Amino acid sequence: MSETNPAAAEVAAPHRYTAAVAAEIEARWQDFWDADGTYAAPNPKGDLAGDPGLVAKPKKFIMDMFPYPSGAGLHVGHPLGYIATDVFARFQRMTGHNVLHTLGFDAFGLPAEQHAVQTGEHPRVTTEAAINNMKSQLRRLGLGHDKRRSFATIDPDYYKWTQWIFVQIFNSWYDDQAKKARPISELVARFESGERAVPGGRSWDALSAAERADVLGEYRLAYASDAPVNWCPGLGTVLANEEVTSDGRSERGNFPVFKAKLRQWNMRITAYADRLLDDLNELDWPEAIKLQQRNWIGRSEGARVDFPIDGEAITVFTTRQDTLFGATYMVLAPEHPLVEKFTPAAWPEGTHDVWTGGHATPAEAVAAYRAQAASKSDVERQAEAKDKTGVFTGAFATNPVNGEQIPVFIADYVLMGYGTGAIMAVPAHDTRDFAFARAFELPIRCVVEPSDDRGTDASTWDDAFVSYDAKIVNSHGEGVSLDGLGVTDAKARITEWLQGKGIGEGTVNFRLRDWLFSRQRYWGEPFPIVYDEDGIAHSLPESMLPLELPEVEDYSPRTFDPDDADTSPETPLSRNQDWVDVTLDLGDGRGPRPYRRETNTMPNWAGSCWYELRYLDPHNSEKLVDPEIEQYWMGPRAGQPHGGVDLYVGGAEHAVLHLLYARFWSKVLYDLGHISSPEPFHKLYNQGMIQAFVYRDSRGFPVPATEIEERDGAFFHNGEQVKRELGKMGKSLKNAVTPEAICEEYGADTLRLYEMAMGPLDVSRPWDTRAVVGQYRLLQRLWRNVVDEATGEVTVVDAEPDETTLRALHKAIDGVRQDLEGLRFNTAIAKVTELNNHLTKAGAAVPRPVAESLVLLIAPLAPHIAEELWRKLGHTDSVVHQDFPVADPRYVVDETVTCVVQVKGKVKARLEVSPAISDDELEKVALADEKVVAALDGAGIRKVIVRAPKLVNIVPA
Repeated sequence: MSETNPAAAEVAAPHRYTAAVAAEIEARWQDFWDADGTYAAPNPKGDLAGDPGLVAKPKKFIMDMFPYPSGAGLHVGHPLGYIATDVFARFQRMTGHNVLHTLGFDAFGLPAEQHAVQTGEHPRVTTEAAINNMKSQLRRLGLGHDKRRSFATIDPDYYKWTQWIFVQIFNSWYDDQAKKARPISELVARFESGERAVPGGRSWDALSAAERADVLGEYRLAYASDAPVNWCPGLGTVLANEEVTSDGRSERGNFPVFKAKLRQWNMRITAYADRLLDDLNELDWPEAIKLQQRNWIGRSEGARVDFPIDGEAITVFTTRQDTLFGATYMVLAPEHPLVEKFTPAAWPEGTHDVWTGGHATPAEAVAAYRAQAASKSDVERQAEAKDKTGVFTGAFATNPVNGEQIPVFIADYVLMGYGTGAIMAVPAHDTRDFAFARAFELPIRCVVEPSDDRGTDASTWDDAFVSYDAKIVNSHGEGVSLDGLGVTDAKARITEWLQGKGIGEGTVNFRLRDWLFSRQRYWGEPFPIVYDEDGIAHSLPESMLPLELPEVEDYSPRTFDPDDADTSPETPLSRNQDWVDVTLDLGDGRGPRPYRRETNTMPNWAGSCWYELRYLDPHNSEKLVDPEIEQYWMGPRAGQPHGGVDLYVGGAEHAVLHLLYARFWSKVLYDLGHISSPEPFHKLYNQGMIQAFVYRDSRGFPVPATEIEERDGAFFHNGEQVKRELGKMGKSLKNAVTPEAICEEYGADTLRLYEMAMGPLDVSRPWDTRAVVGQYRLLQRLWRNVVDEATGEVTVVDAEPDETTLRALHKAIDGVRQDLEGLRFNTAIAKVTELNNHLTKAGAAVPRPVAESLVLLIAPLAPHIAEELWRKLGHTDSVVHQDFPVADPRYVVDETVTCVVQVKGKVKARLEVSPAISDDELEKVALADEKVVAALDGAGIRKVIVRAPKLVNIVPA
């Protein structure tokens, strides 16, 4: 009746669980949780200190990756991870843990600034509106967050400490001997005392203030330098690599992006490369994420080699120093600082026409090629398939092992961001170098003996021969010979020779580059840095923090001709002269002095580098975090030698940058004694993505998914057949489904169950609104097992369950416990469903102990209906802090199992036996069975194979 006539069903069952009933229940319990502070996690001390008994419980710190509050709001794909962590957090509370679970907002960023540029509305206004909307959407899902701990990165009370951390990093250096960061004042003391030599050989006292600042800038962990950046004149700003498309244009606006050198702030993350690598071993992270970080850091062992040129040297880093005798030319990155220094006025005699690019002079050729390279992205420059381009600089360097004069080129496939920005080219044994040598008619010399039949005359080869397990040939000179050695031995010998000559050394190189930390935007954290009359940077004292963003009339960066690379940014902050030019007393004994503020802002990564620490102690205005509180929640412990968050859930797209930056900041703060945990996140879990079908018309444009009609396996929109494909869910693809829509039709608990039941949490899965009803019906059956739909009365009985029900109950308890602990929420729901169906099919009133256990089992997954039924069952306290059921092992094991008995490999009998039966007992039972006796027919027995409790195999004589 309910399927065909819903109105009649509501009359017959006025107390049925419906979407309207769910909405009323959910809103009421959400209000209760907020008023009661149900999810408040007490600290051991401070503003959030609470019940000592609760603090004494084992703790569990559970986090989601920081969400950015989009003005478009959430679709049903966004809450997947939030629901998962909520389920896990609720389970942990019910298993005796003090759980910290909260959510803040990563609110600085480009989208809000873009809106401000377009509308003139302050980005804080739109950002706060988006935060409030997101809070409302998340509240409706019943997420159990400790709301006292929530914040946004745009709150001055928060970014005060982001600025404070920057100051700590600025005022620190990395001591290579101690392998840790130390205050910069200790380095100054060493220079002053003479314990450490000042670079350049002068005494510290003899240096001017500007010269001292330059020296310290070479050591500081945060430093300003002329750095190669992605400059986009059409947007008037520098872009991060991830904001540049593979064809060298801006993601926003599709403007050309150029390589330029600008004064930028950098973080010396490279100092921590080894520790960032080594400490990965102790983290409980997916191996794929660890591998991505290892590859990004890119540790490689090799040698630095000096190639003399005009009384100086070009230094290269190579992992194949064993092939030095095969180097027939050099290539520098177009941006290399030595290019101009060694470029002669005219082409040397005998220069090949193909080397000049058709230009009259080396300077003209270099300038033209640099402009061409500046318009390409790093990805485009390193693409293997493209034609190799380059130009001769007009200079020659000396190969140090044989004295040969080899030409020096610039080419875009060499980047300043890796190694030294210069390579020795061994074209016989490197694919890119081989292609370049063929294009520019350069010599190709074999120095690694090929394992195939191509021979050692490399001029006849079709491609390079690359091997790390071969014999070195044609590699001998004055004082050194590598001929006949394997690669490993040749590397060791040539490295020792280079070090003895003072022209090279064995070294380790990293792909990792220092972190470019400046943005030419308004909507970001201001740098707590001012410059004096000499241009020396000074950090603001803590008493002057936070340095808040000033009001500006125009949020737009100044834009230029998109094709004019010879321009530089003008930031919105630089236009507010009253804010930029100030007189301050920095407390350094020099009194009030005029200063100029830094007018760049920090990148949006800054606020997300340390937010886990603010969750611990969010109201502390005196310290970054109280040491005792930090130790309690994040300190090292058994199984977590580096400490950190117990569970961190988020998308795999943050595998490198956010996670690497946060690890770096944690290590600096740990070295300086501010925290006890050198790693921020002990366990990382990457949830999959909820996908959705995209429908495209004949033009390839998306059409609204809600307007699609399906007929005979085909899909139509307004009568026109359209194509269907699986993709992301989003507003632009017209396939977004909002959480509100599902909540209104089925309720939030149904949405929670459906998202968790769709499949394994770490696997992407397609959304299907039609399938949501399955979880809705589960909740309706659960409701009916406790509540009479006609009267609203509780129907459970105070009676003991029969043994069959006990077994069903305790198997469910055992399975659900294990599944929730292992984040296997889909299989946990399946086990709850199985138990619920068992009770439904029994057709009798449900015994109270079983009903209460069932409600507790589903409470982490569907908390609103669980609270309601728990209260209807006569309890006055919240279900949130009840003990999770514990299985009785007597009922978990099957009462009997089926044992198959085979004679001559054929099944002759099936026996119902105890799961605990021994091999000997099972053999006796099997041999006594009348069907087995008949099958043997008096024959002797040669062998009996027993695999208790499920198999007996009898081999007759």
